[in-house]
Amino acid sequence: MMSFRQGLLVTTRNLYTSTCTMAPTVALDNMNPCIKKMEYAVRGPLVIRATAIEKELQDGVKKPFDCVIKANIGDAHAMGNKPITFIRQVLALITHPPLLDTDQFPEDAKSRARAILAGCKGGSVGSYSDSPGLEVIRRHVAEYIMERDGGLESDWRNIILCAGASEGIRGCLKLLTGPGTGKRPGVMIPIPQYPLYSASLAEYNMDQVGYYLDEARDWALALEALERSYQAAKETSDIKAIVVINPGNPTGQVLTRENLEAVIQFAAEKKLFVFADEVYQQNVYAEGSAFHSFKKVMMEMGAPYNGLEVASFMTCSKGYMGECGIRGGYAEVVNMDPEVMAMLQKSISAKLCPTVIGQACMDVVVNPPQPGDPSHESWSGEVSATLASYADRAKLVADTLNSIEGISCNTVQGAMYAFPCISLPEKALTAAKEAGQPADVFYASHLLEATGICIIPGSGFGQRPGSLHFRTTILPQKEMINEMLGRLKEFHMKFLAEHA
Repeated sequence: MMSFRQGLLVTTRNLYTSTCTMAPTVALDNMNPCIKKMEYAVRGPLVIRATAIEKELQDGVKKPFDCVIKANIGDAHAMGNKPITFIRQVLALITHPPLLDTDQFPEDAKSRARAILAGCKGGSVGSYSDSPGLEVIRRHVAEYIMERDGGLESDWRNIILCAGASEGIRGCLKLLTGPGTGKRPGVMIPIPQYPLYSASLAEYNMDQVGYYLDEARDWALALEALERSYQAAKETSDIKAIVVINPGNPTGQVLTRENLEAVIQFAAEKKLFVFADEVYQQNVYAEGSAFHSFKKVMMEMGAPYNGLEVASFMTCSKGYMGECGIRGGYAEVVNMDPEVMAMLQKSISAKLCPTVIGQACMDVVVNPPQPGDPSHESWSGEVSATLASYADRAKLVADTLNSIEGISCNTVQGAMYAFPCISLPEKALTAAKEAGQPADVFYASHLLEATGICIIPGSGFGQRPGSLHFRTTILPQKEMINEMLGRLKEFHMKFLAEHA
């Protein structure tokens, strides 16, 4: 028996060795080239290096700083922002229904939980939902949109719940791929843009048709820029859609109604499908700024504009919620050809359903406590305090950056980021070129190694040739933001001196 076991062990080892030495079936030279082409700067090499530095600090490696500040991503809870109590109460109740029988939770949280569970098969969030999501939640989303848009109709059957807005965006983008006219399909996206779009277009082998936002006008959207980009690309790309991010990521602008009307007129003239990325609709800070939903403006403009094909997106990851890891969101798809809508439904059915807990989180966002409910006062207080704190930090970040030589930053009107412009001396540009790096990457890499601050270079989002930027979130707690800005200012002045 012993020799049999030893022989088996040797055979197993030989098999394992043999498998390891075989040439891989999938290799870099034969894998999908679109995957190799795609880049997602928000989780790119600098972020990987920042994580490695964190581990080095944990292992006792001495650095000129004692912690890494990851200002690269809009992850509110990771930055110390607290969850909204009512949201977590409902999620606790639906994941452990025996809590409904206790007196530890307010009745309005219990009623929300019971309604969600009643819509679940077997009364459990562990069961699959319909592919577009639970009907009860889709109806609540439609009611929320109707109230937001002043009573304009929203059909719950046009609501698709998704695992974060990103999943819904990618699902709709896939409808536009295909052979078309012989040209590759193209999608117009703002520059700077959120890298989800450039990465997804690369993955789906579609053309990115960038239109520049006007930094001198607080990142406003100019009709001339849209027309210029369209005309430059129409001979080589079959342009099918346009993306509008409002409030802006990474630029933090809030588009005016006039801006939106211009885009709507342009999209109607060019017969473009519209992606209205509105995930930061609750994050508006600057005096005089206001969020206008794309759908509402379009409908109020009347025919022919109210017939535009539009998919608008919302999430529970942003706003006052910051529930990034729960992965909840929705898409409202209007004026889509019914046969195409059936194909979209078929496509999402292959993924079975979005996480039901994420759907439930979205439900609480669109169906919060109402005046007179037991939780309304505490909920309202937490939401107001969270958004007021974000507004305070948005102003602090922009004002501080503007006080630093060689850095200029537009007002952070909304969203969760600042996107300042940096001016670097010629010697720094030469050093970056010798290092084989774009100048903003060179700057950000040195900043990370010297201070532990992880930002994202502007080249990861797109920027006008000859300009340099970086994106930083406004989400760290005020004490940490002050420390981050202090480290950044000290580094920046030394960097300028070293490369003078």
